[in-house]
Amino acid sequence: MTRRPDIDVRPITEPEFPEWQRALNTGFLREPVLSEEQLAARRNQFVPGRLLGAFDGTRCVATFRSFAQELTAVGGTPVPADAISNVTVTATHRRRGLLTRMMSQDLAAAKERGDVVATLIAAEYPIYGRYGFGPATSMAEWTVDVTRTGLDPRRPVPDDGGRIDLVDGEDVRKLGPELHERVRRAQPGVISRDELWWRVNTGAVRFGAWTEPFYAVYRSADGEVEGLVSYECDDKWDDSKQPRNTASVDWLIASTPAAERALWRYLCSIDWIVRVKTGRRAPDDLLPLCFPDARAARITTQADWLWVRLLDVVRALEARTYGGPGSLVLEVVDGAGLAGGRYRLEAAATGTGVCAATSADADLTLDVGDLAALWLGDESAVRLAAAGRVREERAGAARVADALLRTSRRPWCPDMF
Repeated sequence: MTRRPDIDVRPITEPEFPEWQRALNTGFLREPVLSEEQLAARRNQFVPGRLLGAFDGTRCVATFRSFAQELTAVGGTPVPADAISNVTVTATHRRRGLLTRMMSQDLAAAKERGDVVATLIAAEYPIYGRYGFGPATSMAEWTVDVTRTGLDPRRPVPDDGGRIDLVDGEDVRKLGPELHERVRRAQPGVISRDELWWRVNTGAVRFGAWTEPFYAVYRSADGEVEGLVSYECDDKWDDSKQPRNTASVDWLIASTPAAERALWRYLCSIDWIVRVKTGRRAPDDLLPLCFPDARAARITTQADWLWVRLLDVVRALEARTYGGPGSLVLEVVDGAGLAGGRYRLEAAATGTGVCAATSADADLTLDVGDLAALWLGDESAVRLAAAGRVREERAGAARVADALLRTSRRPWCPDMF
């Protein structure tokens, strides 16, 4: 019997990138072979040491990529994150521990670098809890029936002195980064966007087929850029030759509620558009409240979105703000040994918090993934305790945790990576 050679898990070299990309496409059930143009565009993502591959001989059979990111904590402080993406294992090599080996290597390196958290978007729910990740934000996709919104079509934008203009991709690359910086400093759960993100999402770099969208910018009365939206429109007509078109939003960001309301109303005022699909929004989005008839907007998709894995509990808890004064001792269980321990959190009336290791009796015992779900303020400790996932060591401790950790508006991550 021929012994199967050991599978080597390691960072890939640049010459191995085409083979790694072939394995990535195979794992995602895409056409395996890329053109030279597609490979050239993808090479922008190559960072030495951050792309892992599992090799059976010379053939890559599993892929894993991480990159530097910042994630906004409650209160607006960005923390360094290890963003994980492009995770695949070829069907012929499943159930051999390849993902575990790649994940262990990457998380150990992230902790050594000083990253506070790791992040990912989970294609399948059951996988990543095994590695200490917890679902920390949710997203909702809304569909708006324009005909029943109750908006006055003669006044698509509120008369607040602001204006909306159509712009092109080059304008977006100039205006977008600074606006996004303002947005992400105010919204927990938002992640950083680098130059490559703006180039890819405006067609300057193309990984595949590209349809040029429309872009609209909202400027306040004093000329400040406060909102941007990217959207596409189809071309549908019914049997009576009436337009039944849909505007599909790729992304919409706004630094003020006025800009957000104005952009939604603009989209609902475009001639021939009878339906607006919002793309990924927060589950408590302002959208339905923008219309006289809130039922015009209905949620068509709702799901977990950004998953977070804490790598440094002390820095994570000290980075965010709190709803009021209070004290909590947490027993954090981490099977990987990266962030487990017992920690005392002391929150002041100013909203700041101090965290340190302690030997005091625990108030709550919870898995590191469940703490990640609580950290951004979306999940409830009382709810997790009722589900048997958080254990109260002191009666009422879950209610104390909710008073400290939960937020009035839900965290939101608008991006996929």
